Amino acid sequence: MDKAKRVVIVGAGAGGIASAARLAKAGLHVTVVEKNDFTGGRCSLIHRDGHRFDQGPSLLLLPDLFREAFIDLDTTLEDEGIDLRKCEPNYNVWFGDGECIELSTDIARMKTTVERWEGKDGFKRYLAWMQEAHNHYEASVEHVLRKNFYNLLSMARPSFLKHIVELHPFESIWARASRYFWTERLRRAFTFGSMYMGMSPFDAPGTYSLLQYTELAEGIWYPVGGFQKVLAALQQVAQRFGVDFRLSTTVSKVNVDQNSGRATGVTLDNGEVLPADIVLMNADLVYAYNNLLPPSSEAKSLSAKPASCSSISFYWSIDKVIPELHTHNVFLADDYQDSFDDIFKKQQIPKEPSFYVNVPSRIDPSAAPPGKDTIVVLVPCGHLLEGEADRGISSQDWDGMVSRARNAVLDTVRSRTGVELQRYITSESINTPASWKERFNLDKGAILGLSHSFFNVLSFRPKTKHATIKNLYFVGASTHPGTGVPIVLAGSKITTGQILDDLAMQKPWTHGSHSRRRVSSLDKEGTIPTDLSRLILVGLAIFVLLIYMLAVTVQ
Repeated sequence: MDKAKRVVIVGAGAGGIASAARLAKAGLHVTVVEKNDFTGGRCSLIHRDGHRFDQGPSLLLLPDLFREAFIDLDTTLEDEGIDLRKCEPNYNVWFGDGECIELSTDIARMKTTVERWEGKDGFKRYLAWMQEAHNHYEASVEHVLRKNFYNLLSMARPSFLKHIVELHPFESIWARASRYFWTERLRRAFTFGSMYMGMSPFDAPGTYSLLQYTELAEGIWYPVGGFQKVLAALQQVAQRFGVDFRLSTTVSKVNVDQNSGRATGVTLDNGEVLPADIVLMNADLVYAYNNLLPPSSEAKSLSAKPASCSSISFYWSIDKVIPELHTHNVFLADDYQDSFDDIFKKQQIPKEPSFYVNVPSRIDPSAAPPGKDTIVVLVPCGHLLEGEADRGISSQDWDGMVSRARNAVLDTVRSRTGVELQRYITSESINTPASWKERFNLDKGAILGLSHSFFNVLSFRPKTKHATIKNLYFVGASTHPGTGVPIVLAGSKITTGQILDDLAMQKPWTHGSHSRRRVSSLDKEGTIPTDLSRLILVGLAIFVLLIYMLAVTVQ
């Protein structure tokens, strides 16, 4: 280990922790520095009076990417004590007209739900939509999440180009869903998930229906003990490989040798210098370029790029169980499109917001004291107005917006479920764009990093390696392949693979494609059977039909 290359990773979010474990397994000497006194970044927990809140993500999607990360590190989720519980139904979606529908992995339940609103042929169209979303999912995992895009030519790879049409990147999720669902109700129910990417369904590329697909095909899962348990387990794996985590340690700059143009380590706020052969940046990308790296045109360019939305999040301790609310609840605004326009075009909170209510104690009783509930409410809103790009947009009154958000949530829950939540709230914590920015150095308080419009993904997304500073790499929500914990885990595999390639070191893990199980000859692929006699009969029938048509024509 004394002779091993030294790596300093800035930030202990999902990307930083997973990358640390991977590089340490490969034999590198890894130190992770984190400004907060906890790991996980936005995937962290809030504890208060026996209540436990997931500060950020509260549902686990794309479970195969999580399993792959642990398998690559010679372990499994189960071996690390992670108990994943399947949330059923996935969501209860509440509408202003008093109706509530369930979205589920149970195909029989979905058949009943879809046919109720779309008629008997609606289920056939649902299956066709699922087929399209399945194609989006499989092509994206194999050709985007497992591949690096070094430059524009990377998009010209034949293996990628042949899938570009079926990925529907130039149509919105809303436009694609409208081809299959004829009612406004189901179009809304199958498009609100674009908010996971911090985008409006009227702008998000159709490709991202893969998120709804994974929910409906693979399910929504919750780790007992909170989402941060998964990253805590990854941290333990990393520490077994020898990674040193230094918490409450703030980096002031990345050191760059002017002669060689190489990153040589980092300087901490207290003046201490940590030398390194490799620096891997897991801090917010825009923040890093503007605050930790030398001034550059790239820093200004990144600041001008469109950012994702932010959120006003409430964390409520409830002194009783609220049975009307399920694990995952979505309340959709009546003026659906206008609510997204207020967020993404005006950077405000909608006049009537759509919002998400999570009750972790419904799936994991340890999240609240006995006989009580823990509730997290996420109200999407605009990000902070900063820089030239935001001129011309009206000013933001965040105190007023927080108050309006709280009142809107309480009024909507009361009118649609009959529950007077206000009566049972014993304590409250709040995250706003300003606190997201302050606590996690998120540029503009945008909780999902840079936007995922077409010209902000693939070869257009910021690269995993700095263009001019040698030995400086990036991992996280705003770099390739994108935002969301499972996507960042996939990005960690891409970036660490690039680092090892540059060091001419072997990658101690597999490519990661799905492997089939083969036990006996029953699992061999056979030829497609043909029934010769049936083919002969069909051929004769076609021949007779042609003769008949010819005779009719002659007459």
